[in-house]
This record gives sequence, C-alpha cells and structure tokens, in this order.
Amino acid sequence: QVTSQSNLQTPGPPSTSSSLMSTVRAINLVLPETEVYLAGSSIDGQLVLNLRTTLVDPMVKVELMGRGYLRWLEEDNPEQDYEKSTAFTNEAVYVSKAQNFHIKDVWLDSGVHTFDFHFNLPTSIPSTFTSKIGCISYFVQGTCCSRQVVLAKEQRCLLLQGTAGGHNKHVKDTAPLVVEARKDVVYFCCFRHGSVILRISLEKNIFCPGDTIVFMTDIANRTCKYVRKVIFALHCIVLYSGFSSRGEQRSLEDRSEVTRLESQTDIAPFEAMRVTSALVLPKPMPVTSTLMENKIMAFRYELVGTCGLPCSTSTIMGRVPIIIAT
Repeated sequence: QVTSQSNLQTPGPPSTSSSLMSTVRAINLVLPETEVYLAGSSIDGQLVLNLRTTLVDPMVKVELMGRGYLRWLEEDNPEQDYEKSTAFTNEAVYVSKAQNFHIKDVWLDSGVHTFDFHFNLPTSIPSTFTSKIGCISYFVQGTCCSRQVVLAKEQRCLLLQGTAGGHNKHVKDTAPLVVEARKDVVYFCCFRHGSVILRISLEKNIFCPGDTIVFMTDIANRTCKYVRKVIFALHCIVLYSGFSSRGEQRSLEDRSEVTRLESQTDIAPFEAMRVTSALVLPKPMPVTSTLMENKIMAFRYELVGTCGLPCSTSTIMGRVPIIIAT
C-alpha cells in the first residue's frame, strides 16, 4: 500500500505565542486582610509569579486603578409615535498608578518569584459605589508580559471608604433635630375626621459609615382606627451629571434605600406612642458630597419615616436630612 505524500502533515515548531503562554504556571496577588480601605491609607502587597520554564525579556508590573462611570437613557419626546432615546454618559479617573519591577539580567528562571509593591491611596477619592445608573470601583491588577505579549494577569477588587466631602461646614451643627409631619383623613362612611402626627427626633444628624442611628418617633393617632405599622428607611439621593453624544449636559436624580426597618405599633384610636429605633449604617458608603468633589456624582441622605393612615391608601411621611461624614 502506497500512501500519498501530499496527505501527510509534518508538525512544525510551536508558535512563539503558544510557547510564551505556557511559560507562566500561576500569577497571584497577595493583599492584606483588610475588609475596607480608607482613602489616604496605603496598600502593601506581593505579586507571586510561578514560572514553568525560563522567561526571557519579562515585564512585570502592578497597577492601582480607580474609575467612575455612569449611563442612563432618556426618551426624547414621549408624545411622538416612534421611540427615540438619548444616552447620557460620563467617566472619571480617581486614581491611576503603576509599579514596574526591575528584572536583573533581563530573564527569570523557572520557579516562584515574589515582587513587593506599595501604593498610597489619594485622600480626595470617593467611596466604592454601585447602582443601576453608575458605579465607582477600585482594583489592583498584576500583569506579566514578554515581547509585548500578555502571559498572565490577575485583578483584585478593593472596597474603599472615601473621606472627602463638604461636611466640614456642618460639623458644628450638632444640635438635636426634630421633624414633624401631619396628615388629615376623612372617613366618608361615618362622616368623621381624623389625623395622624409623626414626629422624629435625633440627638444629632452627622454620622459615620458603620455607625448606628438611634432615633425616637412619637406617633399620635387621632383617628377612630388602629395605626398598625411604621416603616423607617435611610435613602441615598444621588445626583448624576452626564453628557450626550452631541455634548449636551444633563443631570438626573435617583433615590434608593440603603437600609430599612419595620416596626409594628398597633396604636389604639386617640392614643399616642413613642418608638425608639436604630438603623445600622453599612461600610463603605459614599459621604455627603457635591458634584465638584466627585466629578460625576453627588450624594446626600434622608432618614424617612412612613406611616399608613388607617383604612386609607394615603400615607404620612417625615423626612430628616442626614449627613454622612468621616
């Protein structure tokens, strides 16, 4: 039996890219066991590189990156028959640092190699934040290259608590704060009038991330029905600033719940009750700030108490401005 030589394929040498890619066995970033980093603090870590074979002309570096990004869609003219919307986007760079390691003799032998790195975080950077419209994120990235080919890469996200904000002018404002709301209700079935009064009291309105907000609520039920429940929530109000593809600037305000608490009251008709409640703030969280400080987002907070009126679809709502500082 004769085999045609044209059907035989002789394997050639492996490509340079394939040979390089198989050189790195593993790459790892070793960071301190810090749950949340504080703006202005430092990061000390190691990049551990495990090589299967000798690597010639390597480039090893570690980068610290911090970015902000937002995007939302707006309908141009809702009254028109066809759908047309405009996208508003914006970006911000909060930190961008790199540390390149000097490789002696321009080659690395097989085995494990450890590179120590150090970064100082800027003081005026915002906290880690994520919403349906925008995000602020930070990460450390280690890279190993050779001959302009990326051989291995690892990225680790960081939780960061920002300290910058326009809260300093409010530091002296530590007097007790009281907010009162009242809502009237008419019961047509018995032709009677009533009202519910909601009064929220705080000893202070400046808090730090991780603090516990303790407050008292006085509820006066001046109706002929029971007041069953009151809901407390901390709202984060974010003002976003973006641009369209045509360079048009637009702002959008969005509100979301940070944390909430429901209290069963069962206040009898024409009775009053005092409720002491506590809400624990998360960490990290953005501090109260302006667009000038965060470039694309501004943050403010409200403690909101909501109580449903008996036998009615209406609610009474009390809003207390809260300042988040560090």
